[in-house]
Amino acid sequence: MEKRELLYEGKAKKVFKTDDENAYIVDYKDDATALNGLKKGTIHDKGIINNRVTNHLMKLLEKNGVPTHLIKELSDRETLVKKVTIVPLEVIVRNVAAGSLAKRLGLPEGTVLSKTVLEYCYKDDALGDPMVNEYHIMAMNFCTKEELDLIASYALKINEILTDYLKDVNISLIDFKLEFGKTADGTIVLADEISPDTCRFWDTVTHEKLDKDRFRRDMGGEEDAYKEILARLLGE
Repeated sequence: MEKRELLYEGKAKKVFKTDDENAYIVDYKDDATALNGLKKGTIHDKGIINNRVTNHLMKLLEKNGVPTHLIKELSDRETLVKKVTIVPLEVIVRNVAAGSLAKRLGLPEGTVLSKTVLEYCYKDDALGDPMVNEYHIMAMNFCTKEELDLIASYALKINEILTDYLKDVNISLIDFKLEFGKTADGTIVLADEISPDTCRFWDTVTHEKLDKDRFRRDMGGEEDAYKEILARLLGE
């Protein structure tokens, strides 16, 4: 597989074209951002950890019937993925009140929700990724009703699979963000990443935060938290 020109560089990843028109190479960076890019820094080896954790969890999801963009891991930082057109939505799955949900609804952080909550945000950094509902999504033609229903069903299934899996390593899945894309034949697949950057992981017993909140909130210890997630999931 030949790596060609840079197609896109985001806050956490670079995407390169390849000699296969249906495949890209994703290169994970150590750069860390928060507050819609207002806070910037570096977490040592974050790219390596996020790449390996994402691929490990995507393989688990594939085995359980959730299609993803993963083709194969190429190196510590690089992964070959299917070319997709991203659906311009962030799908947020919430099991426990934390972050913006706790602030919006005035809930103590850590409040267990009686039902899993799905939220949608329009993917646009310039607008601050505003929250949207099904009516907005249909009106703006971000996807069809059938596609959105499928995305929602995948999101809930992913939540069930990951919640059960993470319990075995004493990690509570508080909430997480997903992105989906469409392949050339129109198939909806999970894209982007599943990592401490995009998930809130808490230790089940101590409730210690093992994710990017440590960076967002100037708590310190973010490098150790990321390494702990890698150690618990891959035994390293």
